[in-house]
Amino acid sequence: MPVVSIDTPSTADGLSERQSRILEIVQARGFASIEQLSAIFAVSAQTIRREVIRLDAAGLLQRFHGGAGIPEDNIRLGYRQKQEVAVCSKARIGRAVAGLVPDGASIYLDVGTTVDAVATALAGRPLGVICTNSMSAAAILAQSRAAEVYVTGGRVRGPDGSLVGEAATSALAPITVDFAVVGCSGFALDGCPTDFDPQKVAIKRMAIDNARTAIIVADSSKFDHAAVMRIAPLRSFKMLVSDRKPHDALGRRLRAARVDVRVAV
Repeated sequence: MPVVSIDTPSTADGLSERQSRILEIVQARGFASIEQLSAIFAVSAQTIRREVIRLDAAGLLQRFHGGAGIPEDNIRLGYRQKQEVAVCSKARIGRAVAGLVPDGASIYLDVGTTVDAVATALAGRPLGVICTNSMSAAAILAQSRAAEVYVTGGRVRGPDGSLVGEAATSALAPITVDFAVVGCSGFALDGCPTDFDPQKVAIKRMAIDNARTAIIVADSSKFDHAAVMRIAPLRSFKMLVSDRKPHDALGRRLRAARVDVRVAV
């Protein structure tokens, strides 16, 4: 059934003019907030929210908390596919990060297949508290009783078993850890690591702020890609662990921010 707004003219594809324009804006920017769209169209936030709900139901965009973005299926590999990409490289990254973590340390583990490789390398280690919003990482670590594993609450988002929302951020708020291991989907031109989902980014930021040392993990396929949201300034991270040395442009940004680059072997 075509999605048609009752208060603006319909275009040939069955969308209202406003809906078509919303799609254009989201596709151009990657993400647009309800407030931004409300200002652009000079209508209430409630009106824009209804339009976003309709477009999300039609699978044309993805509704996020506070805005709308490009559907994840259109811009990201599925989780099963990602598990099969750069398996050896991610395993090396996982072992390299595990080698940086001393026994007894407390850790936050982010979501994603590269972080899952870190969890695999850490399994069985005599660590302190491990906190994660990844059900996948928690399941890997649950095989061992050598560390206490805490999983945030929250709403399940996506096939990677990530937990998001206020319950997840609230669970992390009072926790201080020695290390935060954070994944990303790419890097902006200024070198900042980026991701697609604002709710996941909010949790990453909370963990980074509460960690003594923040480590970004990314295989080299991420070096030439950029997602729509900056996770945190480069200076927030102590090091980047990857399977290859970054290209010159990114390398310069990392050096300027004094981010130590570790190449997993």
